[in-house]
Amino acid sequence: MIGAHHSQQGSRRWLSAVLRWIAGLGVLGVLLYFLPFATVRKAIAQIPAWLFLAALVGYLLAHTLGIAKWQMVVNAAGAELDFATSAQCYLGGLFGTLFLPSIVGGDVIRLAVGLRRSPRPAGVLAGNVLDRFLDVAAQSGLALLGLILLPSSMPENLRQTARKALLVCAAGVVVLVALMILSHRALLAGRSVRFRRRLARLRYALRGISRQPNRLIFGWLAGTLMQSTFLILAARLAVACGLVLPLRLWLFAWPLAKLAAVLPLTQGGIGVREAALVALLTPFGAAGHLVLAAGLVWESVIIAGGLLSGGAAFLLRRAASSRPGT
Repeated sequence: MIGAHHSQQGSRRWLSAVLRWIAGLGVLGVLLYFLPFATVRKAIAQIPAWLFLAALVGYLLAHTLGIAKWQMVVNAAGAELDFATSAQCYLGGLFGTLFLPSIVGGDVIRLAVGLRRSPRPAGVLAGNVLDRFLDVAAQSGLALLGLILLPSSMPENLRQTARKALLVCAAGVVVLVALMILSHRALLAGRSVRFRRRLARLRYALRGISRQPNRLIFGWLAGTLMQSTFLILAARLAVACGLVLPLRLWLFAWPLAKLAAVLPLTQGGIGVREAALVALLTPFGAAGHLVLAAGLVWESVIIAGGLLSGGAAFLLRRAASSRPGT
């Protein structure tokens, strides 16, 4: 019975992943219907191979900083992971976000490896959650900066929509924190002593990070640098496609498109990110087919980076399993 239950869960997860891939391809199909594929393909063909490879290298180097950031945050919570293990967790997560059936993307892979290898699993869980918050804060900060830089050139209706979106995000965080505080007693009601102990370890890990605000600030700065690097690389690829826009427009649209891609509608946000970019940039006079072409090229960078990350995580796992005493 247990084996059949696990088999059904696995089948549902893979079916969910397939449906999200179909949804992502469907969104891209709709975009290509309204923005003719011939013009999109012509714009993509203008990008030289060396520039695509350079963008891929820059993408992977930025994620090297992401590994260090993730390790710093989880170790601040007491995880005690070395860099090789952190790299295996992080790179496996990049692969899992795109190619494995999971609602929360690569976090399942990060936690699966980190919880098994850490002497303090609660630190891995708490640190991973805070690392995600830091990434969202970095993207929100860039979007807010872009909004501040667009007081005059931004259409009034779009400016109001962007402000409302940012306010909704901020209100959502406040409500989530309030619900966590108010539901504390309900969460503990009827729970076993073992569950209470695990929850206590998680709270202790979170308090450990809160006592080190300098690491949180550095993590936020590192996340901001990473997201800025991705933004600049994507903008450079867009220029090669023939799309030349002020950097402040990318500061506004790029982070919001990435935040939209977090919604679990498609696998890895494929399709959603491109649709959001087209919707956010065309009101400023950007050609829709060029925006879509730039988005598709960047999606190719993400997919190639995910495949390479998965291969690197596999090699790190093999190396760790071959060590004496592991």
